[in-house]
Amino acid sequence: MVGRIPVMNVHPLVDLGRQAAKATVGEPLPVRATIFREGHDRLGADVVLTGPDGVRRPPVRMTPHPDVPDRYEAEVVPDAEGTWTFEIQAWSDPIATWQHAAGLKIPAGVDVELMFTEGRLLLEQVLAGLEKGSPALPVVKAGLQAATDTSRPVEARLAALQDPALEAVLHAHPVRELLTVEGPFPAYADRAKALFSSWYEFFPRSEGAVEDPLTGQVASGTFRTAAKRLDAVAEMGFDVIYLPPIHPIGEVNRKGPNNSVLTEPGPAPEDWPGSPWAIGSRHGGHDAIHPDLGTLEDFDAFVARARELGLEVALDLALQAAPDHPWVTSHPEWFTTRADGTIAYAENPPKKYQDIYPVNFDNDPEGIAQEVLRIVRHWMSHGVRIFRVDNPHTKPLRFWEWLLAEVRRTDPDVIFLSEAFTRPAMMHGLGAIGFHQSYTYFTWRTARWELEEYLRELAHESDHLMRPNFFVNTPDILHAYLQYGGPAAFKVRAAIAATGSPSWGVYAGYELYEHVAVRPGSEEYLDSEKYQIRIRDWDGAAAEGRTLAPYLTRLNEIRRRHPALQLLRNVAIHSSDDENILVFSKTCADPQRPGDPEDPGDTVIVVVNLDPHGTRETTVHLDLPAMGMDVGEVFGVHDEITGQDWTWSQHNYVRLDPAHEPAHILSVRRTR
Repeated sequence: MVGRIPVMNVHPLVDLGRQAAKATVGEPLPVRATIFREGHDRLGADVVLTGPDGVRRPPVRMTPHPDVPDRYEAEVVPDAEGTWTFEIQAWSDPIATWQHAAGLKIPAGVDVELMFTEGRLLLEQVLAGLEKGSPALPVVKAGLQAATDTSRPVEARLAALQDPALEAVLHAHPVRELLTVEGPFPAYADRAKALFSSWYEFFPRSEGAVEDPLTGQVASGTFRTAAKRLDAVAEMGFDVIYLPPIHPIGEVNRKGPNNSVLTEPGPAPEDWPGSPWAIGSRHGGHDAIHPDLGTLEDFDAFVARARELGLEVALDLALQAAPDHPWVTSHPEWFTTRADGTIAYAENPPKKYQDIYPVNFDNDPEGIAQEVLRIVRHWMSHGVRIFRVDNPHTKPLRFWEWLLAEVRRTDPDVIFLSEAFTRPAMMHGLGAIGFHQSYTYFTWRTARWELEEYLRELAHESDHLMRPNFFVNTPDILHAYLQYGGPAAFKVRAAIAATGSPSWGVYAGYELYEHVAVRPGSEEYLDSEKYQIRIRDWDGAAAEGRTLAPYLTRLNEIRRRHPALQLLRNVAIHSSDDENILVFSKTCADPQRPGDPEDPGDTVIVVVNLDPHGTRETTVHLDLPAMGMDVGEVFGVHDEITGQDWTWSQHNYVRLDPAHEPAHILSVRRTR
């Protein structure tokens, strides 16, 4: 039944409250609702959080939206990991009703003493509720004296009752009538890494690999050699090192360079290491390590070294099997058998993956679920607290909901990233049932209007469902923008990803401007590392200045320095006179000064030339109120990339030459 004060259209609400809305420790969570009542009396509303400890936090007042009638909003901030609830309390506000009426009637000479009497009665209610020694006591008593002192001019009495100090006290100590409570509604606050992280992906078998100059045979890198690369990854400011599957690779139907297939039955050539996603062989399955990479002890040493450098290891969880995976023999019912008696391999026409058998979750779902949970807990016991899940959209949502809930029940710090480039409903559904982060369509959003729409959507529409991770490239995705945009294109995409999303990622080789596709129109890399070991000359590229590593390092430094870039929901889109100039900003309060009205906060303005081939000159137009500024305000900006300083206001000239620097990342310097 509708409450006495109707509260409708509550947000954030996931699946009618059956799932928890996404929240993060320290990140403001916006709450809104449609609240109204009959007649003309004023109303008020609060949001009340209850933490994982069961303690109710002080109420946070909701404020009316300036443009949307009857919408009330507030931001609340969870301060601990775990399950939270929020409720909305709405009430009839007789003080606000009286203040409005008194401001009209008393100056007009209508019901003057009656209005003062009603004001006195309300102030007495407030006074009765104040604690002894409260600093609000003398303020309310002064108001009472004004309401009752008929010897003073009416104008002076009204002015005393409209004193800002008294109004602040009355706002903080409202008289609530017809109180209506809606909720509680669930939200779950994850650790900060679920929201803010910088990912770097490499194949351990390529790091430290060597080629025999006489035979041309390539010896695989190992965990021991790959650990030496971790220093460079950490120096660039990344804090997550993501590894593609590290398990034994199938020997049956093994793929070769550029996804080539065997033309004759038999073993694969020695220089065909195969795809790491074709998991399982005579050497073991998902709980084993490829013998070329080393031992479990070597993996433990790799994780320990990463931890020393401030890196968390993210491991790929790909629920599929090579034809010679142990599961195929021990649990053939876990796969799909075709009419001719063969097991179906993976297909995404016209692509065929003869080296991979998908798992059929309709056959023995309980057995499969328990085996996957065992595998996840196995790697958790070896220091893995982040999993990047391959193609989760090809498995049932109810399975993921169960698995993630089971892990969260005992290990709430473990993070799962959904690698699903699919329909929005499925991507949102995966986030809603528990995935902490999600791959996105970012790699395919290159035009200004596309980026503007997508930033708005992720920050303000789907933020309660999924947290984005902006990967600039992956082993599967080399966008045409990078293929033909030159070095400037790599800077452009990195700058947008690192500032537009609190989590972003880079696949190794990006800093070397690797951009050649296997064929025109394809997004596959030529000589893809998915199918062969790739030896890169990191030192030579650095010595010759052919690396983007210093730029990536700078971006990560800027991200760590600015709290505004560590949040998702604070994006504001601005405009420019050139369709190739993207402008957005992020603003937040200083976390050390919460609620301080004199706090200038942290604001970063990002201006990017999306044309990697040409210089652009234009005027950008800022929505200053969206950044907490006054229209007409003049302020300083500091370019975090070039070190230059300018004075800016609402309208500003910019010139961006991609051959020099295609982006401004401007920190705002204000004084109050």
